[in-house]
Amino acid sequence: MRSKRFTFAGSQGFALAARLDKPDDTPRAYALFAHCFTCTKDIFAASRIAQVLTQRGIAVLRFDFTGLGSSEGEFANTNFTSNVQDLVRAADHLRATANAPRILIGHSLGGAAVLAAARSLPEVQAVATIGAPYDVGHVAAHFADKLPEIAANGQAEVQLVGRPFVIKQQFVNDIAVQRLHDHIAGLRRALLVMHAPLDNVVGLDNASQIFQAAKHPKSFLSLDRADHLLSRREDAEYAAGVLAAWAANCLDEPDAAAAKPDRTAGISGAVVVEETSNGRFQQAVAIGPHHLVADEPTSVGGTDTGPTPYDFLLAGLGACTAMTVRLYADRKGWPLEKTRVILRHEKIHATDCAGCESGGGKIDQIEREIVFYGSLDPAQRTKLLEIADKCPVHRTLHAQVKVCTREGQG
Repeated sequence: MRSKRFTFAGSQGFALAARLDKPDDTPRAYALFAHCFTCTKDIFAASRIAQVLTQRGIAVLRFDFTGLGSSEGEFANTNFTSNVQDLVRAADHLRATANAPRILIGHSLGGAAVLAAARSLPEVQAVATIGAPYDVGHVAAHFADKLPEIAANGQAEVQLVGRPFVIKQQFVNDIAVQRLHDHIAGLRRALLVMHAPLDNVVGLDNASQIFQAAKHPKSFLSLDRADHLLSRREDAEYAAGVLAAWAANCLDEPDAAAAKPDRTAGISGAVVVEETSNGRFQQAVAIGPHHLVADEPTSVGGTDTGPTPYDFLLAGLGACTAMTVRLYADRKGWPLEKTRVILRHEKIHATDCAGCESGGGKIDQIEREIVFYGSLDPAQRTKLLEIADKCPVHRTLHAQVKVCTREGQG
């Protein structure tokens, strides 16, 4: 992945700070990302979504709206209309310097902005929203107690996400006259609505209204257990993965992951891991046509752009566990609806491990919690736990494994 930081002129003439993430190969399409109200382009959810899309061959431009992050201008002089205009300017810049965006992605108020901007961008084929409000005026709930002061004095300082911002009457007037329904009903593009049922900032009813107003093709994704900002890594990664697959399906060409050159070609059954030179530890992982990224957390010098090596190990065990249980339950005709495997790895003192063969030092311990969904009786649940211990990866971890290392040819 290659990243470039630059500025372009926004709708009010100020320089807006932008970042373009591109795949190593020629991008199959460009996407434009709009961040949430008072956020910046570098919020975790935006970074994760950009990373995953880039891995799938889609370049992503994200930028700070006027007066936010590293962009010039005064936030107090902006409004929803100017945000939409900034989005159009960003698309114009992409069109002039690379290719026009074919995918629009918006988070929270940014989601409302991409819905409004889409009709001005004829090249756009797909629009995705995350936690977006149906009524732009919903934003006023964040400073409802200040509305009388704003009306009386023309402006007021309000606290948003723990920081002071000046809100002017022009902003209040602008959001009050916005009508997203017409933009949504006339979208004429593929739409993906993503929303968390537990979102306490923008309620789930907003997603329902957006979905009902839209015409097909449209899709809805429930972000279970996520918060409004997708602040948990696993929630952001889940949304990013689904979004990447959906976006690839909406484009005219075949999926970029399948079209990407196979680094394992000529190496039958191999997994190939190669340094990317992006950060100290980031690795490109190629498994046939599947392309992943491995990294380490920032706390140990990595850039946290992908799972750690031990995360991959746990993922392999978890996937194998669920597959083995599924095969057994299906063969028996048991009503197993779904299996969820939760795994954790740690180093423990051998003396604290009952039944361990090692007499001293530390050993690796993997905790595996398995949740079976379905109307299974106690005997069936006990048997499935027993079967889980027989999955091939589990057996490999308990067997004597020999790793043979040799120098290869580049």
